[in-house]
Amino acid sequence: MSQSFGDYQLEIYFSALHGRISDFPMDYATLERRAAHTLPPSLLSYIAGGAGDEATQRRNVDVFAEWGLVPRMLVGASERDMSVTVWGMTLPSPIFMAPVGVAGLVTKDQHGDIAVAQAAAATGVPAMFSTLMQDPLEDVIAHAGETPSFFQLYTPKDRDLAASLVERATHAGYRGIAVTLDTWIPGWRPRDLASGSFPQLRGHALKNYTSDPVFRRILGGKEDPQTVVSTWAQIFGNPLTWADLEWLRSLTDLPIILKGIAHATDARRAIDAGVDGIYCSNHGGRQANGGLTALELLPAVAEACDGRVPVLFDSGVRSGSDVVKAIALGATMVGIGRPYVYGLALDGVPGLIHLLRMFLAEADLLMAVNGYPDFAAVRTNVQRSLGRWT
Repeated sequence: MSQSFGDYQLEIYFSALHGRISDFPMDYATLERRAAHTLPPSLLSYIAGGAGDEATQRRNVDVFAEWGLVPRMLVGASERDMSVTVWGMTLPSPIFMAPVGVAGLVTKDQHGDIAVAQAAAATGVPAMFSTLMQDPLEDVIAHAGETPSFFQLYTPKDRDLAASLVERATHAGYRGIAVTLDTWIPGWRPRDLASGSFPQLRGHALKNYTSDPVFRRILGGKEDPQTVVSTWAQIFGNPLTWADLEWLRSLTDLPIILKGIAHATDARRAIDAGVDGIYCSNHGGRQANGGLTALELLPAVAEACDGRVPVLFDSGVRSGSDVVKAIALGATMVGIGRPYVYGLALDGVPGLIHLLRMFLAEADLLMAVNGYPDFAAVRTNVQRSLGRWT
């Protein structure tokens, strides 16, 4: 499946020839700066902030500069195949939108999850939607068109509620369930603590719960905001163990992806237990500080998977070149987090579509200039940089 994502730059240049200069930023730093001015301070701190002194969050981004791609010439890479095949689906590119629990809040109408689905439909870039949505999961996926959607599960303590959420996602047409392992309890996040910013405790992004029959049964008819929030807080996180995988597997025939796997031994054990995908991530540095970056851990995780299941990756991706580097180091699919939320905050669906096309174009053009017709060529032409550069 060959698609010239890089043609987006021609659209921009030719529009300028006709006097239409794009209002959208063409780099992440400008996007982040401009989006910051559109968001309320408390919401911005929740999106931009990380755990502790945010050293791991910063390192997630900086570590990409420690890997370099080696150009290969005279190979005629006039067409690049950026497609990937996962779980029987062929997708036009490896990029997906990672789950962000407050995406629904960043648009002016506070239906940001629906806007994400609309951008997915327009670009073919899949979204993995968080359990924490502003609109029920059934309403959101209805806007995604033919582009596959995935559902991220924060496994609640109540097993009946977990089963209900998975059943709803399965019935609605989601194509996989990503079980998040690294956030059954919030980490120490100074920015949020300083501002008292915890949107869910203010009743936001809980529509998947309040629309769920099991959750409403747990409420016992008491659906006032205070009861809803306190009940949600009591049942939100379940510290899963290996013994829980058999139960999770029994809930659905959809692919089950474990999010937060960062050790090769854990990856092998999970695959042996029957999971269908490994998601290497440190939650973007939001929940735990002081750890190695996800990119540093990716090669060993990918090697442990040995092609048996797709390897998903996120944390620190800020450009199309970062996407290509993550692919080079073993990822099958690469998730974008904060950048797409900023695109959404800047101008809703159009802003998000631009952000996705910008990442796709940069990745495609990088492969073209470097002489990589496909990802096999990318993976054989990456090495550690000899010195630090930015």
